[in-house]
Amino acid sequence: MSSKNPKSIPNSIRKIGARFRNDERGNIAVIFAFSLLPILGLVGAAVDYTRLNTARTQLQSALDSAALMISKDAASLSDSDMRQRAWDYFNSLYQNTEAPITQADLQISYTPNTGKGATLSLAARSKINSDFVQIMGDQYKQLGFGSSSTTTWGGTRLRVALALDNTGSMSSAGKMTALKTAAKKLLDQLKAVALKDEDVYVSIIPFAKDVNVGKTNVGASWLKWSGSSDTWDENNGSCSKKDNKNKTITTKASCDSVSGKWTVAAHSTWNGCVTDRDQDYDVKSTAPNAADTQTLFPTEQFSSCPTEIMPLTYDWTALKNKIDDMSPAGNTNQAIGMAWGWLSLLQQSPLNAPAEDSNNKYTKVVILLSDGDNTENRFSTNKKTIDARQKLLCNNAKADGVMIYTIQVNTDGTATSDVMQYCATSSDKFFPTTTASGMATAFQLIGGQLAQLRIAQ
Repeated sequence: MSSKNPKSIPNSIRKIGARFRNDERGNIAVIFAFSLLPILGLVGAAVDYTRLNTARTQLQSALDSAALMISKDAASLSDSDMRQRAWDYFNSLYQNTEAPITQADLQISYTPNTGKGATLSLAARSKINSDFVQIMGDQYKQLGFGSSSTTTWGGTRLRVALALDNTGSMSSAGKMTALKTAAKKLLDQLKAVALKDEDVYVSIIPFAKDVNVGKTNVGASWLKWSGSSDTWDENNGSCSKKDNKNKTITTKASCDSVSGKWTVAAHSTWNGCVTDRDQDYDVKSTAPNAADTQTLFPTEQFSSCPTEIMPLTYDWTALKNKIDDMSPAGNTNQAIGMAWGWLSLLQQSPLNAPAEDSNNKYTKVVILLSDGDNTENRFSTNKKTIDARQKLLCNNAKADGVMIYTIQVNTDGTATSDVMQYCATSSDKFFPTTTASGMATAFQLIGGQLAQLRIAQ
């Protein structure tokens, strides 16, 4: 039998424990051993989360694309055909084998158009096997995720006005050529989302200092031929006398000053150009009234008259031909392009937009493109003065529900245009570019926004 005192055993254990506690040799290895599990868990969680997020992104993209593809034909499909076609589209787009989705996992809901638009919703859920976080417990062996996409169409129709700078500066740096290419691609985008011809209308408004409303409108009641010193009758004609230097007189005012007889040139020789309306009608959409000459559109024989405007149409060939006809010349008056873009969207004189169907909602858009600052309008050659009028105009158009996109083509390194930024409905609808080729990108982005059939999450 041992002669040791049994009471000394606990004391010995306590002493050994104390020595272990105070011994710092190898403590890093001990701490690391205790910390290893949560470290691996955190690192693994990051890896697994990345895989999960990738799968969710792929799922969202496939749902969005499938919903858009189905939307154009949904009204003509039976329920079973729609579900099969939705699955076929989705299955061809979603290729993540780590998180498989079966046809039974794809949920489909369709609401036909009753005047507010048709709606198609797709949703799906899946799971992905975790590689690391499962060490935190059995409940983490699989990580679930899901997503959905809702597409609405048929209730909203587009009316789009392209107000395009045709001034002389557009002849430099390949801008006019690039504009024609980019604008025609935009037309292709818009045409592609029209289920029916009436779903998308587009107008073309080439502008310089003036716009060209077409000389075939020579007899229109909304034209103003006289009444102020800068209108047609006062500046186009012949005088029975010459001035004191024996030179030909070219204005009625000068003819009157020498007591000559002024003969107005035939209106049939007019080239179709009109300038800004009298203030404050220059910043409003008030319909012209022959009884109030201030509401009319003053004619003039502007030597750099741009290509004739084209009212709203869905004749895509004619629209492209109009774009091809554009030619750069003259000074810049963005406001007149914006004004006529707005007017082209309205069911009133002078352009009489097509009637709207009460069973549909309409989005009215003006896309204003210019490559330089304002340099001349009917009233001024001062940039600040012209810009101030344009801002008032844009305020009024926005208040009327018009969505405004602006594109500034800045190839010469000038400052960002304050008035172009101001006129855009929001900051994401202002597109500055420093290259001619950037117009294509801007139009493509705008076209993508307009072509979207309102995808919700």
